[in-house]
Amino acid sequence: MTTRRRLAGLIAAAALPLARPAIAQSARIPDGPIRLVVPFPPGGPNDLVARVLGQKLGAILERNVVVENRSGAGGVIGTDNVVKAAPDGRSLCLTSAGAIAISPVLGAPMPFDVAKDVAPLTLVALMPELLAVPPSLPVSTVAELVDYAKKNPGKVNYGSSGIGSMPHLAGEAFRAAAGIDIIHVPYRGAAPAVTDLIAGQVQMMFADMPAMMSQVQGNTLRPIALASGERSPLLPQTPTMVEAGVPVTADNWYGLVTSSRVPAPVQALLQEAAARALQDPELVKSYGEQGARPVGGTQAEFRDFIVKESARWGEVGRRADIRMD
Repeated sequence: MTTRRRLAGLIAAAALPLARPAIAQSARIPDGPIRLVVPFPPGGPNDLVARVLGQKLGAILERNVVVENRSGAGGVIGTDNVVKAAPDGRSLCLTSAGAIAISPVLGAPMPFDVAKDVAPLTLVALMPELLAVPPSLPVSTVAELVDYAKKNPGKVNYGSSGIGSMPHLAGEAFRAAAGIDIIHVPYRGAAPAVTDLIAGQVQMMFADMPAMMSQVQGNTLRPIALASGERSPLLPQTPTMVEAGVPVTADNWYGLVTSSRVPAPVQALLQEAAARALQDPELVKSYGEQGARPVGGTQAEFRDFIVKESARWGEVGRRADIRMD
C-alpha cells in the first residue's frame, strides 16, 4: 500500500463515529493536571499543534492540560522525559518523526528504546515539507531547478534544520531522485537556515510549511513544490513534487505518545480522547491555517506507521551515508 493510501486510510478511520470500548470505560487517570510535553522550543509548528490539541484534550478529559516545552536533541530529550515519567497517564508527549522514527535508525545515541519504552497513542498531524528558493535564483519550477543544478554541479547548496532532520532527508531524497549534485548545509534549526535562504547563502531548502509561509506571502521566498501527497489549500497553485515529475514525498509528522509502562486501559482512554479532539472543527480549522492535516487513528495503526517511516527514512539515510553519532 502506498504511503498516500495508507495515510488516507488513517484519516478516514479518524473520521468514523467514536465508540468507547469497555477497556477505556474502566480506566482512571489520577487526579491532577496532565502534562503535554513539547520536545521543541516555544513558537514552532510542533508547539502550536500541541497547544490546540491540549485545549481540546482538556475539555474531553475534564482536566487541566499544561503544555511544557523541553527541547533538545531533535525532540529526543522531551520524549525521554515522558517515557521515564510516572506511568499514571498524566505525562504525554507530542513527539516528532525525528525523535522516534529517524534518529534511532541513523545512529543517534538514544536514551530509550522506541519499540520497548514508547507507547504510541495516535498520529496527530502531517506537516508537508515545502521546497522554496530565493527570488534571486532564476528558477520557478522543479524542472528548472533540476536543470539549473545539472548545469551547475556542486554549486547548489541546500539548507536544513540539522543533520538527520526531515528537511535534510527530503533534500537527499530529491538529490537521488533527480540525479543532481547538490550540497547539504545544516543549521541549528529552521530559522537561521531560512534567513540564509532569503539572503541567497543557500539556494534551496525543504522546510515545514509554517517555517516559510510568511516569507512566501511576503515574496521574499519563491515556493517551488510541496513534498506531500496532495496540494495545500494555502498554496493551491504550488504543485506536489510528484506532479512536477520527481517522485519525492516527505511529510513531517507529530504523534502523541506516552510511556509503555502506562496501563493499557489508560492508554486506550488517552487514545480515544485524542481521536475525538482531532475531529473537532475548531482544531481542524486551526491546523489547516498552519498547513497541517489532522489524522488520528488507532494505536496499532500509529505503531505500524512508525515502523514503516523508520524503514523508509533509514534507507534514504543509508544511501546518503547520513550518521547522527
